[in-house]
Amino acid sequence: MARNRHTGFMTVDRREPPCREKDQRIGDFQGIEGMLSKDELARQSERCMDCGVPYCHAFGCPLGNRMPDYHDELCGGNWKAALEILHETNNFPEFTGRVCPALCEASCTLSVGYEPVLCRHIEMQIAERGWQEGWIKPQEIPWKSGKRTAVIGSGPAGLAAAQELVRCGHQVTVFEQSDRIGGILRYGIPSYKLEKWVIDRRLEQLQAEGIIFETEVTVGSDISARYLRKHFDAVLIAAGASRPRDLEVPGRELKGIHTAMEFLTQQARLLSGDRVPPEEYIDPKGKQVVIIGGGDTGSDCAGTSIRRGAETVTQIELLGKPPEMRREENPWPEWPNTLRTSTSHEEGCTRLWSVLTKQFYGTEGRVRKIGCAKLNWDKSGFSEIPGSDFLLDADLVFLSMGFIPDENDPLADSFSLETSPQGWIAAGRDYASSEPGVFAAGDIVTGPSLIVRAIHHGRNAAAHIHRYLLS
Repeated sequence: MARNRHTGFMTVDRREPPCREKDQRIGDFQGIEGMLSKDELARQSERCMDCGVPYCHAFGCPLGNRMPDYHDELCGGNWKAALEILHETNNFPEFTGRVCPALCEASCTLSVGYEPVLCRHIEMQIAERGWQEGWIKPQEIPWKSGKRTAVIGSGPAGLAAAQELVRCGHQVTVFEQSDRIGGILRYGIPSYKLEKWVIDRRLEQLQAEGIIFETEVTVGSDISARYLRKHFDAVLIAAGASRPRDLEVPGRELKGIHTAMEFLTQQARLLSGDRVPPEEYIDPKGKQVVIIGGGDTGSDCAGTSIRRGAETVTQIELLGKPPEMRREENPWPEWPNTLRTSTSHEEGCTRLWSVLTKQFYGTEGRVRKIGCAKLNWDKSGFSEIPGSDFLLDADLVFLSMGFIPDENDPLADSFSLETSPQGWIAAGRDYASSEPGVFAAGDIVTGPSLIVRAIHHGRNAAAHIHRYLLS
């Protein structure tokens, strides 16, 4: 086919990948996004035209993915070379290509006045082509260091660190307290966004490279920190941030009020074939569902509730409604603080902004309504609008207000650390704790963040551990 590499975005418009129709996708938990043809994907790569300073790579992507380089290879039909470039900075492009919010696209030079390059989806299709062609396979590790490393947690940070370390010749064992490997990838992200066979496929590669996975092991109770220090030359704590922010208002004790992760984790287990006792099942079917919190996890609860037959789904947010377009104080290439609409919102979710939750009301011990008030926002913060109180019908409530650091972190106590992992960034310790040989990475250090940042953290921590082991 004819190439437009000299005119690029001036002659080729951005084309979104196909998406399953709403009525079709809400009937199951299969993936939403389809694939572009190989020729169309190459045309989309042509829109990247060597802008001189690639903000996508240098400013947007925490991993430093080299978008212009893999786009250039793809334009020339060199798919395998494009995949190799991707893997140089990203261990799991098939994950990030599905669930990353695409910071690279927000900082793309074209975002100034045009539609950005389709970076995220192109990344996913390059990875999928790699699996299809057999290019992604276990690497042979010719050199063994004889050093042993324990990784606590099997989320994106732990898995990325484990793969980097095993490829450096170290023996790696990953300890996971759940019954399956994957952490937030498996239990926090709905299958319609990240199908679990995608995770299992990559785990087969990691196991073939020599990583040992130990599930249903809680450090501090099943095995001690002392045991790990004695039997391993280094320990990486990558346990994530799992303490949800709660809402301390009257009526919080009523039944039918759950944290978002309670619901999403249970749904992930059900879809994996696990049985849930009827008395513990969180059932949205026929209910008026209200989600408190306007972020991505809240929208995941919305999409899952819709698929489980909820009568209505409403997502409320304390903050005001974001603008449709960038404001002057939020210039490119910063992340745009603009209105974001997910596929879940399109599927039948009502969104309410500037709403304060004041109280839960119930009958017979179950939540039935939420007492709310409207807010006015200004530069000094927010204030209640007098006389704006209203009631919102709610048979089922999900609290999705983010996560907070656990100041009494049990792992920090187990390893007798001077500070919790959250304090290590301020201390400038470069992933290393006050205890020699103990490191940390991912959300347990940074607080809740993106999968792409967790992978970046895991890779960097592995580099520090590798230097420590060889010192």
